[in-house]
Amino acid sequence: MLNIAIIGTGNIANSHIKAYLTFPERCRIVALCDIYPEKAQAKIEQYGLHDVAVYDSHKKMLGDPDLKIDLVSVCTPPYVHAEIAIDFLKDGKNVVVEKPMAASLEECDRMLEAERESGMTLACIAQNRFTDPYWHLKEILDSGKIGRIVHAQVDSYWWRGHCYYDLWWRGAWKTEGGGCTLNHAVHHIDMLGWMMGLPEKVTAVLSNASHDNAEVEDISIAALQYPGGALAQITSSVIHHGEEQQVIFQGERARISAPWKVYASLSKENGFPYRNDALEAELQADYDAIPALPYTGHAGELDNVMTALETGTRPFITGIDGRRTIELITAIYKSGFEGRTVALPLQADDPWYTVDGIMANVRPFFEKSTSVTELADVGITVGGERK
Repeated sequence: MLNIAIIGTGNIANSHIKAYLTFPERCRIVALCDIYPEKAQAKIEQYGLHDVAVYDSHKKMLGDPDLKIDLVSVCTPPYVHAEIAIDFLKDGKNVVVEKPMAASLEECDRMLEAERESGMTLACIAQNRFTDPYWHLKEILDSGKIGRIVHAQVDSYWWRGHCYYDLWWRGAWKTEGGGCTLNHAVHHIDMLGWMMGLPEKVTAVLSNASHDNAEVEDISIAALQYPGGALAQITSSVIHHGEEQQVIFQGERARISAPWKVYASLSKENGFPYRNDALEAELQADYDAIPALPYTGHAGELDNVMTALETGTRPFITGIDGRRTIELITAIYKSGFEGRTVALPLQADDPWYTVDGIMANVRPFFEKSTSVTELADVGITVGGERK
């Protein structure tokens, strides 16, 4: 039985609590921590939890021999992810940290160093990998049947109202670490890295078109160049009505995507296309034959993390994965604010490697004008419908 602690009891903590409660024979929540302890207490009552200790600082949980914890879920705002994760790793606890992994590459590297030195496990949340459409898409890509990828299109379309950025930590570079690119498109940027790796060069533009109460961007558009000539485009947004998110791969022989769609072309003698029905049928049959995941979303990923701890193996999404995503996002910010193409990988002497360097180089789009402790608890969305 794994003992679980959850640090930060805001909206995303609900996804972790529900996921852990899916496996009552394998884990139990023994501690909740929030700088507003009444929020933690409310979670205990909401979910009918029992024998749960409440803390108002994660520091009070460190070094307590009577507090038996096997796994810590870090669900706080991004600017304290690194500090909390490192503290618990050094305290001999395994850690799974919500997206984004951290606010800078330097923080990511310190987290990875703490994992290595402690011998504990660090995992990073990227729960959208644990959905059937993306899982199946990856399997079809890995089959090689569509040929070499020549173009990828990532539409990370979200919509958030003006008041979304009234919450005290949102919309400020210091506490949120960025806007929609870091905190929303992180899901799709993770999947692009999972499926294609890092590009060689990034060119990006950033804007805040609809949220004049936030310092950060609410839309960015990036063009990526890969070895061998492939290109990709990423649109990160919280201004798109409908949240119609998709990832499309154009291969040499066919086009596939999530949500699932397949189209394959052959060339006539004059170079114009006609449809390759046979390849489409083959790809569709392969897709349909892939079994559904037993658990999806946070439940799927936390099941994987707990299995890794139970079996002494590595989780599917590690700190290395989380760092790769932060590197690409950092390159998008660097390109957008410097107005030039950026080469990867980013080096440790790059001004954008540290939080201080990022803060010195970003420019607020607007002044954060409102700061409230909590928004109405009327539910959140974690992505558009997927089929």
